[in-house]
Amino acid sequence: MPGSTRKSAAKKATTTTRTAATRKSAGTKAAAPRKSATAKTAGTQKGAAAKKSATAAAAGRGSRGAARPGALAAGAARASGERAKRRSTPLLGAAPAAGTGTTAAGQGRTATTDARTTSPTTATTSSAPTSSAKTATAETSTSATSTAKHRPRPVAKAVPSSKAVARSGVRAPRTATSRRRTRGGGGSAARAQDAPVRVLAAVRDEPDEAAFRTGPPPVGAPAGATETGPGVEELLTAGISAIRVAAEAAGLSPDDVERHLAAMLAFVRRRLTGDYTVDDFGFDRDFTEHFYLPVLRPLYRRWFRVEVRGVENIPAEGGGLVVANHSGTIAMDSLMTQVAVHDEHPAHRHLRMLGADLVFQTPVIGNVARKSGSTLAANPDAERLLASGELCGVWPEGFKGVGKPFSERYKLQRFGRGGFVSAALRTGVPIIPCSIVGAEEIYPILGNVKTVARLLGAPYAPITPTWPLLGPLGLVPLPSKWIIEFGAPVSTADLGPSAADDPMLVFDLTDQVRETIQQTLYSLLMQRRSVFF
Repeated sequence: MPGSTRKSAAKKATTTTRTAATRKSAGTKAAAPRKSATAKTAGTQKGAAAKKSATAAAAGRGSRGAARPGALAAGAARASGERAKRRSTPLLGAAPAAGTGTTAAGQGRTATTDARTTSPTTATTSSAPTSSAKTATAETSTSATSTAKHRPRPVAKAVPSSKAVARSGVRAPRTATSRRRTRGGGGSAARAQDAPVRVLAAVRDEPDEAAFRTGPPPVGAPAGATETGPGVEELLTAGISAIRVAAEAAGLSPDDVERHLAAMLAFVRRRLTGDYTVDDFGFDRDFTEHFYLPVLRPLYRRWFRVEVRGVENIPAEGGGLVVANHSGTIAMDSLMTQVAVHDEHPAHRHLRMLGADLVFQTPVIGNVARKSGSTLAANPDAERLLASGELCGVWPEGFKGVGKPFSERYKLQRFGRGGFVSAALRTGVPIIPCSIVGAEEIYPILGNVKTVARLLGAPYAPITPTWPLLGPLGLVPLPSKWIIEFGAPVSTADLGPSAADDPMLVFDLTDQVRETIQQTLYSLLMQRRSVFF
């Protein structure tokens, strides 16, 4: 019994174990379908999420693809706007109208910015960038309209030429355009014309505000325009200030120095622009008055201290013939007489000198002599000048008077055949005797080397106390005291033109003029206290 009981109990245990295993396997089998179903459900959800993300990525790529053409359009619009700006006039500062390249560029930039900053999710919606671009376009158009209202459009005005301004004497206002053109080299003639006036005004504390203005650009100018500062004016102002200081230190009048400098600058401007005239004989009045005579005036006033007498005997108008003695080794007496007639006479007449052939054959001296009014000492030229109302000067002694030794000083040589008298008789002009004291002592001739003179083709080769012993310093004249006296005129109008054909009458008038000059020289020598004082 007990054994059967144990067997039955073992069977029950085995059965129970098998039942539990069966139930476990059944549970495992039942759980497996549920787990696979859950995994399948999860995979389905994951695929849906992947499909959804793929859809969003495709939408994002479509949005970026749509934004890229907008960027290219914006770049093209900006390039066209820049080209339109360069083609426009710099002075016209009005803002571009709505719908132009600038506005299109603003739209393109706004649309591109919105497209780039929008997330992929919102990029699927096309209404947001469009609305933002329209808003930006409206704002740009509004700002452009307001700018155009507050920035008036300048009106171009006609600017007169530099020559017209110079002839009228009115100073034209300077604009920003003219200053930029001058800086570039286009208006150098106009700047050179106004430079003396502006600089002198600046020195006198009267600056030209239009030329020296600095600061922001004027209304209507483009935003990038800058005001060009003065260049030539500052240099000239500084130079004139230094010259004024030097003049004060030297004891000269700064105003006189400034006036002479302004006249010299104006003379240079006229020479560069060709604003001067020359007559048939080559006389250049502008050159004579503003260069030739100013160069000789220091010698006339400071070195020789010329004293002029009888200048009232020179006629104020009409023709006249001045006849003077000749001396001095170098013909300085004729130059000083020319300065005396112009500066001391109330009418400031020009003395048209008659010179020898050698004067006009010399390269530099001949050109200067022509420009200063000299002409060949021939009867046809002299008669033509006298008939036209000019005042002529002649030195009948010629090289015989200039090259005579110091021992024969103030002794007149022969006056030739009286050609100057016949020219005065044919034209009916008066003859004015002129006596010059002091020219004999500037280069006292101690000897004459005739052999050297013949080799050089010169009328004489002088030896003076300073030449050739001192070399170039020997060319400096001695500072003797000069006296120039114009005698009473000898009338020829009552004799008539036919009197020029009577040789006896011509010789008598020649001797009369020569004797008058000689007696006047003796009288002046008696009155002179010293050679140098």
